[in-house]
Amino acid sequence: MNFYTVVLRKSQNYWVSLCLENGLVGQGDTQQQAIAKLQEAIASFESVYQSESNVYSSPISIQDLHEFLTLEDEAETTDVYELRKVYA
Repeated sequence: MNFYTVVLRKSQNYWVSLCLENGLVGQGDTQQQAIAKLQEAIASFESVYQSESNVYSSPISIQDLHEFLTLEDEAETTDVYELRKVYA
């Protein structure tokens, strides 16, 4: 079982989880739902990655991480972030 570094962020009325190793995301009403969706996305991606030769994986860039952390509606901003280790 592999582990991944995940950043969780509150965005309006839902949570978004971002995997730093491959850029995949999950979304849910709670942190746990967002992580569960991300784990599903990672499992699906890993399946395709192993069976297809033209699929690649790379970590997200610092610029993409910055965008993820700062992109928000001007009307509602949040400072709620969390960094976790997630097994998938």
